[in-house]
Amino acid sequence: MTAERKNRRALGDIGNMVTIRDVNGKPLPQVSRPVTRSFCAQLLANAQAAAAAENNKCLAVNPNVVVDGAQAQPAKTLQKRAVAKPKPQEIIVISLDSKEDKPKAKAGEMSLKKRLAACGPKVDIDAADANNHLAVVEYIDEIYQFYKLLRYVYLFMQFACVVVECDIVNWDLCVQPEGMAGDYMDSQPEINAKMRAIMVDWLVQVHNKFDLSPETLYLTINLVDRYLASKKTQLVGLGAMLIASKYEEIWAPEVNELVFISDRTYSCADILAMEKKILGQLEWSLTVPTPYVFLARFIKASMTDAKVENMVYLLGELAMMNYSRAIRYSPSLIAASAVYAVRCTLSIAPAWNETGLLEEQLMECAKMLATFHSMLLDGNMRGIYRKYQGSDREAVALLPPPNSLLLP
Repeated sequence: MTAERKNRRALGDIGNMVTIRDVNGKPLPQVSRPVTRSFCAQLLANAQAAAAAENNKCLAVNPNVVVDGAQAQPAKTLQKRAVAKPKPQEIIVISLDSKEDKPKAKAGEMSLKKRLAACGPKVDIDAADANNHLAVVEYIDEIYQFYKLLRYVYLFMQFACVVVECDIVNWDLCVQPEGMAGDYMDSQPEINAKMRAIMVDWLVQVHNKFDLSPETLYLTINLVDRYLASKKTQLVGLGAMLIASKYEEIWAPEVNELVFISDRTYSCADILAMEKKILGQLEWSLTVPTPYVFLARFIKASMTDAKVENMVYLLGELAMMNYSRAIRYSPSLIAASAVYAVRCTLSIAPAWNETGLLEEQLMECAKMLATFHSMLLDGNMRGIYRKYQGSDREAVALLPPPNSLLLP
C-alpha cells in the first residue's frame, strides 16, 4: 500500500479532466492549467490549422491526392465552384468563443476596438488581486462573459423576451424595444408596475433593517421577478428574501422575524409554504447573474471612493424599482451607466475613460437613471431615499442629479 501511494501521480493538473484531440482523433499533449472554453477552442483551432496546412502541402505535391476519402480537385475547379455558390443567409451565432461572427465596420468608420485603443492604455483593475486566490483573476473575464450570456438565456426562457437590437460583439448593448415581451406585467392582470415598485421599496427597507448584504437584495428581487404570479406580493417578497438570505448570508433572519416585520400579516407557515412554492417553481435555480455582480465590477473599475460606491448602488436600486423602463437595458449596461452618471454628478474628470464602452453608448441609459434620481422624493415610496440619506452612506441621496443628463 505504501509503494502504491508513492507511485501515484501528483495532482498537478487537477481539474484538467478533458482529453483534447486533434482533427485526426489523436490526443493532444496535456496542458499545465485547466481547460477553459476559450482555451479549448484555441487548441482545436491550432489543430485544424495544422491539418489544413498539411493538406495544402499534399495538394501542392499531387493535385490528384485523395483527402478524407474523396479525390482532391484542381484549384481552378474549386475556385469556380466557390464563385458559383449562392450567398448564404445571415445567421447570428450566439457564442462566447466565436471570432467569425463579428460585424465588419463600414467604410470610413473607425472600429470599436480601434476607438477604445485610441482612448489610452488599458488599466488592469485586477492587478492588486493577482495573489488573491479567491479573486480568481485568471478566469474573471470568462466569468463575466458567462454572466452576460446567462442573463439573456434567462430572459429568453423565463420571459420569452425578444431582443431586436443586439451587438453580439458586446453583450452590454443588447436592448429591448419599449413595451416588448420581457415585462411580465402584461400577463398579470392583478399586478402592475406601481404595485411592484411599492413592494421593492418596502423590501429595501426590510433589507436595510436586517443589515443584509447587497447580494441578498438583488437576488431577492431576481427571485420575485421570476416567480411573481399572485396578488400577495408582500408574501412573495418575504419568501424570496428568506431564500436569498439563506443563500447569501452567514446568519439569515429567522422566519418569526419576517412575520414581525410584516406586522403579522402572514404566519410562519405562510412564509415557509411560499418559500417551498417559489423553489419548486424555479426548480431551485438560485445561481443567477443579478445586477449586483456588474455593479461591483464597474465600481472596482472606477477606482474611486465610498461616495461613488454608495451612489452607484442608489441608482442601481432605483433601476430595480422602476422595472418597466429599466428592463430594456442589460444589467451590465445599467451598471456602467450608473458609474458614468455618478461621476457626472460628482464632477469627477474624466467622466468616462471608455475602457469597454463608449460614452455615447451610455448616454441614453444614464439619462434614464438621472431621471429616476430627480424623482427620488416624488410620491410615497421613499424607502431608498431614507436608506441613503444618512452619513453612514455618505448622504448621497441628498445630492442633486447632474443637469447635463437631465437636459434633452
